[in-house]
Amino acid sequence: MTELEIIMLNWFGKMIGLPKEFLPLTEGGKGGGVIQGSASECNFVSLLAARFEVMKELRQRFPFVEEGLLLSKLIAYCSKEAHSSVEKACMIGMVKLRILETDSKFRLRGDVLRNVIQEDRNLGLIPFFVSTTLGTTSCCSFDVLSEIGPVCEENEFVSRHEVKILWLHVDAAYAGSAMICPEFRYLMNGVEYAMSFNTNPNKWMLINFDCSTMWVKDRFKLTEALAVDPLYLQHSWMDKSIDYRHWGIPLSRRFRSLKLWFVIRTYGVEGLQNYVREHVRLAKKMEALLRADPMFEIIGEVVMGLVCFRMRVTFLNNLTLMCNGMINSNAYVPASLDNRFVIRFCVCAENASDDDIDKAYNIISQSAQHTLHEATSTPIVEDQEAEQLEEKGYDAENTVKIDDSAAERSNTEGQLTKEELIAQKQNDTLAKKRSDRILPKVLIQLKRKLIEMTVEALALIDVRTKQEMNCGFNDPHCIYLSIKVTIRLVLIGKEFSVQVFLAITSNFNINEDEESACTALSQTGLQTPI
Repeated sequence: MTELEIIMLNWFGKMIGLPKEFLPLTEGGKGGGVIQGSASECNFVSLLAARFEVMKELRQRFPFVEEGLLLSKLIAYCSKEAHSSVEKACMIGMVKLRILETDSKFRLRGDVLRNVIQEDRNLGLIPFFVSTTLGTTSCCSFDVLSEIGPVCEENEFVSRHEVKILWLHVDAAYAGSAMICPEFRYLMNGVEYAMSFNTNPNKWMLINFDCSTMWVKDRFKLTEALAVDPLYLQHSWMDKSIDYRHWGIPLSRRFRSLKLWFVIRTYGVEGLQNYVREHVRLAKKMEALLRADPMFEIIGEVVMGLVCFRMRVTFLNNLTLMCNGMINSNAYVPASLDNRFVIRFCVCAENASDDDIDKAYNIISQSAQHTLHEATSTPIVEDQEAEQLEEKGYDAENTVKIDDSAAERSNTEGQLTKEELIAQKQNDTLAKKRSDRILPKVLIQLKRKLIEMTVEALALIDVRTKQEMNCGFNDPHCIYLSIKVTIRLVLIGKEFSVQVFLAITSNFNINEDEESACTALSQTGLQTPI
């Protein structure tokens, strides 16, 4: 099992064009590879190896400083488009994480990293780990390794707080498999600066979960951080061969290399290349269809099999489109780029065809048209009857004027005179007709205000607060219902603010409908709109 895993990682490493320093069978090399259960594990063990390496150096340089104090100074970096597992790895590893801004193509650049490293050094922090991504989850963007790598190697002993080198990790969970095609390898220029690299063949290479391949330049730095040798695990050939229990968290391991061997032998390198290229071609076709449709705009570059798009309308319309059952009745596939909701379309079905793309586009287009029709379905028209009633002196903005005697008689006898009933009906009719004419204008103004307020509200909530709330702000259905309830509040005269919006959203569950959401407003101290 171990021997086959070593061979498969050597095969696959060559297929995707990794430098020979990473390959396990390079003569005289220190590199090596392992198949982990997920990219999250790869990110975590890479961070543990980096943390162990820097702490070993710091303990030598500052032998009289508490280890906890040294650990509190460590800080890692990733872009805001990095996978959530990077943040989780830092949480478990008890190190600080600084999330960095990206450029207009949602990529992390070298100058941004250099500037924040200098800022943190001035604060007495110790940069030690940089996680980059090739093919981000939200939009499949690619961090610029050729700029980031040299920054990681610029660490010199300028001050007593700095360490020799920043550990650069490359997470290519999705896009790494595409590197078997030479035309895509320009996207990983600069990978030679990395200390570790991972990709998931189970995402895009016809292999079932789990199969996450990981390589390191120096396997001894990884195993030293994770080696635990109780007596019951020791044996006579411990130092003579690779023992994969020192390469990850689990002691027992699955025979993952076998399925990788079967797929490569069955399809061959050329067959797998054709499979990836076909998916990219289909994604480009979807991009062309959406670009040709004036209702949509493409967000980000379409490089692999992922297309990010949105409607050329308001925030609310995009939320409505995402919630539309015609697109996806069981789950949502949204993302947020530049504080704007986008919809992700990924070509990932094994036998996807041009016909599938055409059908998918037609469904999306019909759903978008339905969304726009709903938004503009209430016409603004003139009403002669309403104008005639106004000329006769009826006021729709006030309630029906009933004299005291009529009101008293109504309470005691339960009825009004014929004239009073006619007047009440005419006023009610006029109020409704004027409301029907005015309401669309009110909603247009209200939607604009809600968009601004919602963006502001989302910006005010940190990740931990989102996790503590009953419903996640990442769920568009939850936000959409919150906005609908808020509209009802405003229409009955309630003041709208960010605090009100947060209160509404945090007090009902994702699966509740609008009426249930209104009922839950009692917990916020607000009057329930009827």
